[in-house]
Amino acid sequence: MIIYLLVAFAAYCVVLLVQRKLTLGLFLFTEFALVALMLAVSSIIPFGLFMLLMLMVTGGIWLVDSLFLKKKRANGSEDPEVLEYAKSFFPVILVVFFVRSFIVEPFKIPSGSMMPTLLTGDFILVNKYTYGLRDPVLNHTFYEVNHPQRGDVFVFHYPPEPTTNYIKRVIGLPGDKIRYLDKRLTINGELLDVAELQRYEYVEKGLNMMTAKRYSEKLGQVAHDILIHDWDNSYSSDEIGAKFANGEEITVPAGQYFAMGDNRDNSKDSRVWGFVPERNLVGKAFFIWMNFDQASRIGNTIK
Repeated sequence: MIIYLLVAFAAYCVVLLVQRKLTLGLFLFTEFALVALMLAVSSIIPFGLFMLLMLMVTGGIWLVDSLFLKKKRANGSEDPEVLEYAKSFFPVILVVFFVRSFIVEPFKIPSGSMMPTLLTGDFILVNKYTYGLRDPVLNHTFYEVNHPQRGDVFVFHYPPEPTTNYIKRVIGLPGDKIRYLDKRLTINGELLDVAELQRYEYVEKGLNMMTAKRYSEKLGQVAHDILIHDWDNSYSSDEIGAKFANGEEITVPAGQYFAMGDNRDNSKDSRVWGFVPERNLVGKAFFIWMNFDQASRIGNTIK
């Protein structure tokens, strides 16, 4: 979303350049300063709050001028530059804020934990209203729509560090009893069907070539592919993964979800850090809109 604002600002500055209201040097300096400001501020506070503050500042300047300051200016005089910026940015920020908060939000996949469904470098779209409308700052639901279903690929705020977004697949719903033994899932006493496919090769970070077995798995009504490696992961004694290794069954608490990556042996998920609370939900991933390395992935739906 920072990119959207920067593009809008750059377009506006180009117009000023054409109109000779802005020098090239000042344009470059202003653009650099805005990039630094946005990156610095958005790293300190949640981006939703940052957008809301920007909306309040630009809208406030426009409103104060319309109610009080405009009447004091001489007829025919030009608007102050600060006001011009505010009037130009307010509609852009408002549209971006509304779309990002309540309709759809783009994300980039940073790792291979969801392979083969999602690859590192995939740019995806996430539906923000499927799981209910939430206020963009506190993430509280003010209008319920649906709840996550088994098999959904969903984005959520990482429970140990809510400022970070994670993407995994919904495995267990509230009240589900789950067992993961010998790399097979059992949900509510039913062993999930899997079918072995061809072997799958991919490059891990550090240019390490990895080979895994690819399986088709049916989770509820959703058929999807998973990767299984020939190694066993180790877990701390207090982690869910350790309970699974001991043959134990876990029950998903009320208001929470159990999540796993499709790259089962190469994913830090609920087996490590626990359940995903309802309040941490962001939305349901549904579409790949860009991949600079593999153009054939553009336009694929996410299942």
